[in-house]
Amino acid sequence: MKSNFMMNAEDVANALGVSKGHAYKVIRELNDELSDQGFIIVAGKVPKAFWEKKFFGYHSEKVAI
Repeated sequence: MKSNFMMNAEDVANALGVSKGHAYKVIRELNDELSDQGFIIVAGKVPKAFWEKKFFGYHSEKVAI
């Protein structure tokens, strides 16, 4: 079973309820922030962990219930 650690434009568009074009804009902004912090980025994709941190304030696997 393959785990997908990256979100693409379709994933972002579905999560936010926006068009793919707007999703690419959001991904570009998040990737610019990662790049400024010295991380290597993949164009058109954003790491799920960073997505969760920016939109929800945490990483789902580290939350204690």
